[in-house]
Amino acid sequence: MMCSIYKSAKKPDTYLYVPFDTDFEDLPEGLMSVWGEPELVMHLDLAKREQLALVDINELKSKLDEEGYYLQMPPSQEELAQLIKGK
Repeated sequence: MMCSIYKSAKKPDTYLYVPFDTDFEDLPEGLMSVWGEPELVMHLDLAKREQLALVDINELKSKLDEEGYYLQMPPSQEELAQLIKGK
């Protein structure tokens, strides 16, 4: 599955994952109103990945199939501490 990753112009460290061929008109209006103008970061082939750095790949695939998007919020201070410790 190919997906596209966009970063938010309004929300730092917030990313939106969508299937590659997604039309932003199909996404929830509320999401797009708080999101701002999306800026493309990259396209990613999830079939060639077993894991991602900050996102559970199975949860990502499930959300893309069920909801048509996945919103990655910035990690909390506790989550950052755990990442640094390698947990």
